[in-house]
Amino acid sequence: MNKKIAIIDDEQDILDILERFLSRSEKFDIEIFSNPQTALSKVKSGIYDLVLLDIMMPQMDGIDFLKEVKNSSINTKVVMMTAYSTQDRMIDCEKIGADDYVTKPFVSLRDVENKVLDQLGL
Repeated sequence: MNKKIAIIDDEQDILDILERFLSRSEKFDIEIFSNPQTALSKVKSGIYDLVLLDIMMPQMDGIDFLKEVKNSSINTKVVMMTAYSTQDRMIDCEKIGADDYVTKPFVSLRDVENKVLDQLGL
């Protein structure tokens, strides 16, 4: 059975690149969201195995989104994506319950894929 992944980012280019790259593997069903508020109720329903989540978005901060997900008692892995990889911000995300993070621009899409595979135990 394929693992369900939600990718949430306000940059359409990032969504398109990640969806195209991760869809190459037949292990994943990918759903993309450019608006975190739209994604939140679906993610909180627990249908996703993993969420790739941007931190800086105009509609809703990724840290607030992460708090909502972790407070909903679902067992969904969350990998944060950020262009601002300050140590303090990553520590905050870990305290809230983020499982991992990747920095943008991506050094390698294969690195992103490996983090996803690792978090999903594949």
